[in-house]
Amino acid sequence: MTGSAAGSITFELAAEGDALGIARMSRDFIETGLGWSWTAARVLRSIRDAEALVLVAREGRHIIGFAIMDFGDESAHLALLAVDLSHRRRGVGRHLFDWLKQSALTAGIAVVKLELRAGNLEAQHFYRSLGFEEVGWTVGYYRRRETALRMALRLRQPTAGSPHSAR
Repeated sequence: MTGSAAGSITFELAAEGDALGIARMSRDFIETGLGWSWTAARVLRSIRDAEALVLVAREGRHIIGFAIMDFGDESAHLALLAVDLSHRRRGVGRHLFDWLKQSALTAGIAVVKLELRAGNLEAQHFYRSLGFEEVGWTVGYYRRRETALRMALRLRQPTAGSPHSAR
């Protein structure tokens, strides 16, 4: 799917030079009010990590969306996914996730897991539309201040006796 396009938007693997732009989007759209934990250095580690997939959506040279997913033996963890406010509800997030899901299926992943702020109803709706289901809550997950809703998307049945957690 490298370099695929939807209109004037392109979707591709993130390059090392994208780390700061991705980190800023995480700070502005995901980590608002929590402090900045997904710094450029942390994003760069994910870009360089063979067990992670970092994607960007671009309009021209500007990053308008991104996604980061870590892969384990049978489960993957969707760490971050964000789309610029001006491009939401246009299929950008769905296209990013479809690429991740195809990669997970190819890798033999049984389940994709994620956490999101319990109060983020827009994100809850988005992930439910992708087929994710609620699997639990973790009080104080975000900086010991906010509850996380945990969700999962089962892609296949896990192999008996194998570890199920992403890294």
